[in-house]
Amino acid sequence: MSLLDVNLKQEYRSPRDNIVNDFYIPLLKEANLYKRSVGFFSSSSLLEISYGITHLINNNGKIQLIASPHLSEEDIEAINKGYEAREDIVERALMQYITEPQNYFEEERLNLLANLIAQEKLDIKIAFSLKNERLGLYHEKLGLMYDKDGNIVAFSGSMNESENAFINNYEIVDVFTSWNDPERVSIKENAFNKLWDNDDTSAVIFDFPTVVKNKLLSYRKDSIDWEIDQKEFSAKHIDLTIEKLKTVTNSPEIPAGVTLHDYQKEAIENWSNNNYNGIFDMATGTGKTFTGLGAITRLYKDLKGKLAVVIVCPYQHLVNQWVEDIINFNIHPIIGHSSSEQKDFKQRIKMAIMDYNLGVRNFFCFVCTNGTFATEYIQSQINNIRGDVLLVVDEAHNFGAENLKKTLTDKFNYRLALSATLERHGDEEGTQALLDYFGKKCIEFTLEDAIKGKNGEKFLTPYQYHPVVVYLTDEELEEYHNLSKEIAKCIVKKNGKTKLSDKGKIIAQKRSRLVAGAFNKVTALAREIKPYKDDNHILVYCGATKIAEQDENGEDMRQIDAITELLGKGLKMNVAQFTSKEDSYTRDLLRRKFSDGDYLQVLVAIKCLDEGVNIPAIKTAFILASTTNPKEYIQRRGRVLRKYPGKEFAIIYDFITLPRPLDEAINLTYDEIKCEKSMVRNEVNRMIEFNRLAMSKMESDKLIYELTDTYRLNEDDNDEEEIDMEVNYYE
Repeated sequence: MSLLDVNLKQEYRSPRDNIVNDFYIPLLKEANLYKRSVGFFSSSSLLEISYGITHLINNNGKIQLIASPHLSEEDIEAINKGYEAREDIVERALMQYITEPQNYFEEERLNLLANLIAQEKLDIKIAFSLKNERLGLYHEKLGLMYDKDGNIVAFSGSMNESENAFINNYEIVDVFTSWNDPERVSIKENAFNKLWDNDDTSAVIFDFPTVVKNKLLSYRKDSIDWEIDQKEFSAKHIDLTIEKLKTVTNSPEIPAGVTLHDYQKEAIENWSNNNYNGIFDMATGTGKTFTGLGAITRLYKDLKGKLAVVIVCPYQHLVNQWVEDIINFNIHPIIGHSSSEQKDFKQRIKMAIMDYNLGVRNFFCFVCTNGTFATEYIQSQINNIRGDVLLVVDEAHNFGAENLKKTLTDKFNYRLALSATLERHGDEEGTQALLDYFGKKCIEFTLEDAIKGKNGEKFLTPYQYHPVVVYLTDEELEEYHNLSKEIAKCIVKKNGKTKLSDKGKIIAQKRSRLVAGAFNKVTALAREIKPYKDDNHILVYCGATKIAEQDENGEDMRQIDAITELLGKGLKMNVAQFTSKEDSYTRDLLRRKFSDGDYLQVLVAIKCLDEGVNIPAIKTAFILASTTNPKEYIQRRGRVLRKYPGKEFAIIYDFITLPRPLDEAINLTYDEIKCEKSMVRNEVNRMIEFNRLAMSKMESDKLIYELTDTYRLNEDDNDEEEIDMEVNYYE
């Protein structure tokens, strides 16, 4: 028997799969060498690697383990500045996270590991990342199993197979084999071996401290329970565990090792002083979710442990991202949307509210999408709540829309809105409704604040900005002029305000799609992205539009399909689409493959990246979508600026759509300039905003000046700008 004989899947996900019984144990029965990196060192990480290793021991096998100490920012600074002996700091940190076993299983597993250390079959090394000669935290989860014949199984993923993980369904393991994917396995193996041999220039490896080793040895017993896996992970035990976890008391608390930044603490304090009502206006990537969870924790404690919480997000993937963080705050949420793993979430929320009203439970948390929240059933259940209830709305600008505004009722005596762009473009009434309901801004932490940083700490990466000029074709320009003339006929004055008729709204949308899908953008992208064809962590942002190029069925191609074909077939890049059509499972897989960087080079996306999707690995972005909405382009920029290991700065290519070359524009008549002015003004406004915070400005400054001068954008034309705003709202 060998690893070849194990029936493996490419992915395991709990609780759909029993990762221990279906993956670890069958493999370790055949393995004689186990290499593992576990991220942060702790008792729980040690217990994790012990699953199935009784079989490895019987095979006279060995384990190589790499971990990182869980250090505070102060500890890291002390090490880098030499304030204290490095060994002392590391030793103290490791000892802090060895906790006493809580039950028989933990006790026996520590005994198992202690025996392996004593027999020199378990070797542990400590890793730090190294960047610019400064040490940082190493955090990777990787495993390799070998058999006597040299076969290898590599795996990576979240891999925290605790009892809690089995219940909450957020543990994923990706699997690669040397016989099916030798290249990928070789990459994983080389990465681990370089670390182990201290031959990785981006990391430093230290020996495991003797004091900590002796602490682990203190758990050694004379005998080993060889049936520990069978006992702990039998079907009966898992069933009992599930029932036990169902009764776990929710008590929101900030996780160990997490320290909120000063600006986050200030936001929570201001919110508290405003009777727990208000708005967190925070730039994308600055920790809105953690600040929101910190606020929940604060209110729960201030109310002495009696609180109902409803968290609302626009999309399912955002709900899932929230849940990942919520669990870390010791909250076990009810998850409400059409694809929820909790198929009975309606019954769960009903029972939770009944228990809350009766005093059987003092806390519950319901996380759902905007759509689920607005349903008649959920609204009726919420109306049944008796007692304190907090409403947290993520991407709260969406609730300025008429269909969602009506759900903002007096039932919620505590309120918190989160948004990087609360102001609704072209909808002052909707914006004011949000301010009236949620209250004042408790913090305004801008993109500029995040890039420049505070107290020596930066929260987003700086970026280079490169405008890429694209001109409409003659046919597109002619159509643009014709549509503009039609729009002009549909502008009316109502109650002193400029408005578009319904017909005008349709035409405005058509003109917008024309600009967004400008044919020359595809050619320009091919030119600009070619130098990056061997790179990874690239995002191409398309418009939700078609181009004047036909597919095999003779129909106009979607821009995203044309781009995907160009990159994949034309430039031979590894590319995938990231859109609303992909289910949450696929999007999660794509995120991880993209961040890994070994295979997937490019994500081609449309609007689903606008709100909430966290892919910090993005380094280079090509933005083809010519949006006029500041909310959209500010959020798109923020997606690219999230910090990521090895990412010193980001690069943004913004495709600027112009009616014609400037040497032609200087000869236009006043009426011709007036017709094209709207398009140019929109593009210039976006350039000004992007250029304002960029690392280098000369390239953009020159273009902005030339366009402003040629199209007379500085002339007093308030009426025209008012019309533009109205049209842009519908575009």
